[in-house]
Amino acid sequence: MLNKIVNKYCNMKRIKTISRLFEQICGVLGSFLCIISGSFILLIESGGAQGNSFLAILAIVGAFIGFISSYYVNKSSESAGVGFIVAAILVLIGTPHLAKLCSILLLIAGISALFRK
Repeated sequence: MLNKIVNKYCNMKRIKTISRLFEQICGVLGSFLCIISGSFILLIESGGAQGNSFLAILAIVGAFIGFISSYYVNKSSESAGVGFIVAAILVLIGTPHLAKLCSILLLIAGISALFRK
């Protein structure tokens, strides 16, 4: 009896899972910095002559796409990777100053989610 139980548990195949914590950290950090940058642009430049609030809203939408992709990266890494890349493009278009760091973090998370197996 004991031999059957030992053989049953010893012959089980191990399922290899990949931790997606790196993608989640890069995505959340990049999205958070983008929301700060986009809200700063909305706050400061909306009263001035060069205030283009559409681009800042576009960056904030990209940040929310990054947050959503960070949440779904464990369920479907391919769709989350595409979401990260789309968010990086929207952030790069939307904010001129801090966008380079934000979009690089989101792009690293997207490429890592797509190609890391």
